[in-house]
Amino acid sequence: MDVYAQIAVKIVQAQEAIIGPVAVEQAERVPHLNIDWSKHEITIDGDEPKAISALVEAYQQLFGQVSKEVSKEAAAPLLGQLQGTLPEALK
Repeated sequence: MDVYAQIAVKIVQAQEAIIGPVAVEQAERVPHLNIDWSKHEITIDGDEPKAISALVEAYQQLFGQVSKEVSKEAAAPLLGQLQGTLPEALK
């Protein structure tokens, strides 16, 4: 699993710990994310940074700024491994 996909998994896991299964339901609605949560796997087709930003923004729209901060904290340990663009929502 590439780093962007790992970041997506960490974000969904962190959100799920707070809001429960609604976190997975919201992630499944984000374009370009392919989710098999029974295996805790996510793949991204298309622009990976934009997909991560869309995931963070989906949580933020529903639950506010706190959910954005939770997403940033969840992703932080992996951001240094990115070879590409940092997702806008995690800046």
